[in-house]
Amino acid sequence: MLHSCDTPGLVAISDAISNMLEQVSTIQDSERLPLFQGLNRVLARDVISPINVPPADNSAMDGYAMRSADLATDSQSPANTQLTLVGTALAGQPFASSVTEGQCVRIMTGAVIPQGADAVVMQENTQAEHNTITFMQVPKKGNSVRKAGEDIQQGQVVVTKGTQLTPACLALIASVGIAEVEVTKKIKVGLIATGDELTPPGQPLLEGNIYESNRYALLGLMAKYPVEVVDFGIIKDDIAELRHTFTQANQNCDLVISCGGVSVGDADYVKQVLDELGQINFWKVAIKPGKPFAFGRLSQAWFCGLPGNPVSAYVTFEQLVSPVLNKLSGKSYLPDAYFIAEAAETIRKRPGRADYQRGIFYRDAAGKLWVKANGKQGSGIMSSIANANCYMVLPQESGNITQGQKVKIQPFQDL
Repeated sequence: MLHSCDTPGLVAISDAISNMLEQVSTIQDSERLPLFQGLNRVLARDVISPINVPPADNSAMDGYAMRSADLATDSQSPANTQLTLVGTALAGQPFASSVTEGQCVRIMTGAVIPQGADAVVMQENTQAEHNTITFMQVPKKGNSVRKAGEDIQQGQVVVTKGTQLTPACLALIASVGIAEVEVTKKIKVGLIATGDELTPPGQPLLEGNIYESNRYALLGLMAKYPVEVVDFGIIKDDIAELRHTFTQANQNCDLVISCGGVSVGDADYVKQVLDELGQINFWKVAIKPGKPFAFGRLSQAWFCGLPGNPVSAYVTFEQLVSPVLNKLSGKSYLPDAYFIAEAAETIRKRPGRADYQRGIFYRDAAGKLWVKANGKQGSGIMSSIANANCYMVLPQESGNITQGQKVKIQPFQDL
């Protein structure tokens, strides 16, 4: 059950997110892909290493491999400083024989430690004269030796199920010799913009109309998610056209996202069609911008309805829809990265809703972190996001923030 916050009729953000995540479940279908195609996909099962990494003891530097005992001293005799050079070990070309008493092998970084040797002395601490090597350092056993399995051991889980694969993850998986990954299938997301007033960019703008921009923002935001977007374009406030479009989206997508038509008294046709196709909750969420928000289940697909104002649609996608997409795709939960900065100037805020104001954070010459609002904060002012680098997350109950007060900031995801 959803609990309202202090302002009557508003649903707390945390309650809205919890309610949605309790209902949706991860897509179960998976597929195997070549590793090169795995970027940004979500692992459907753990990746387990079939080998040790490194696969054998190897040298951490260029130098000479030897038996450490040959250079060691005891109370009865002085340390030996000279050994006989008997060969070379290169990366990919091991020394074929064993190192015995009084011998050493020239070795390069990454080369396998020869049998019998147990330490490496870097070349800067040696002097070579023909096949006689003089050592100016007495190494301990294991000196400059990278042990087999030091990074990864055979049978170890190297990347866990639910991880969205980054370039570093792909390199890690490749390093254990695995060429394919099993990932969850891409979620199909239907994207719909509604409203008679919307005009596609590039066409003449009639009086009273505006250019539609939400789909461009949402398509860009979803580019880093493992989703396949089906763009249904701009749909006018016509009940037959709306019914046809939402029916198509419901039948072919896992999640349908629409912009517009979720405010009180706004676009009644949208609400009528949604009621015909499923069970949708229209909430007033305690978030600014973006109070009107809809979530529910169509007959086959989940549904999220965003406000029509550009900034409101952007913010509600990042704060409310993003957790749903992650849950559907099977991505493991990671808390958002936050920092604490000091307000560089007064920040205007009224109690009642959590306010995601767009800001600019920076460090001064002393390394202190500051943040300030990025101009006007209206829900239709897209430049407030385009020219900012963070959200200033102002608690629901707070009022104005004075200069010097601590402010929680959330860097934009592309940072």
